Amino acid sequence: MRHALSLLASACVILAAHAQDKVPVNAGPYVPSPTSVVADMLTLAAVGPKDFVIDLGSGDGRIVLTAAKVFGARGFGVDINPALVKEANEAARLQGVADRANFTIQDLFKTDISKATVVTMYLLPNTVIMLKDKLLNELNPGTRILSHDYPLTGWQPEQYRQFDLEDKVAISGVTTTLIYLYVVPAKADGAWSAKLPANLSKEPVRLDLKQQITRISGSARVGGKELPVEEARMRGERLTFKLALGGRPYDFTGTVKGRAIEGSVEGGGTKGAWSAAPAK
Repeated sequence: MRHALSLLASACVILAAHAQDKVPVNAGPYVPSPTSVVADMLTLAAVGPKDFVIDLGSGDGRIVLTAAKVFGARGFGVDINPALVKEANEAARLQGVADRANFTIQDLFKTDISKATVVTMYLLPNTVIMLKDKLLNELNPGTRILSHDYPLTGWQPEQYRQFDLEDKVAISGVTTTLIYLYVVPAKADGAWSAKLPANLSKEPVRLDLKQQITRISGSARVGGKELPVEEARMRGERLTFKLALGGRPYDFTGTVKGRAIEGSVEGGGTKGAWSAAPAK
């Protein structure tokens, strides 16, 4: 059953600066979304009791209230409209989730989002673009980001959903509703010294990786030969890529924790462990 709640757009004008300028940013009008979208979004991100949801531009708080009441999560929303924030906190009290959902009058660009495991937003395209660096720099790897209607330019979505809903016509003039799910990647950019199983390389392998958010490219120096890193991808802390060693393809999977990588390599009927640290 679809839940009769809706995601709200950010309210009116954000009285704050983006980056280093002090120009107020218009994050878009207060606009209710189709009634099924909130539940669909939270389901897409697999929100559960262990999650902390932050809604940027929370309106009357419906998305955080749904996350708390229906999905068992905790979280908060921020908005600059005092009346809407008051309404959201009153709704949390009436619905019995005030211990897990609260709302604050705050500029979304100045909000501390580091505790989030899920961030949701329904903002104008220019505001979404302006938030990209904040999301990438402040959120932990693995954090899920849900953006309604407008993508994070340059990010590769983990999943994408399109709904055609008649009640969207009153909002945007079309039936189309778009939901983008992103996962914040760990940072793997740079030079690494990797230890592979002895049957693949007795000497450390140098990995030179270049990262554009979730996309990875680069090369590996093995036995004096430069080999391309192929089909590389970051999903949260999980790094995957392929290397052709001895003319045979091998699949590498690793977990990036700070400045260390540990994982497994498989190919040719064998499987072993590999690790990497920053190259000196």
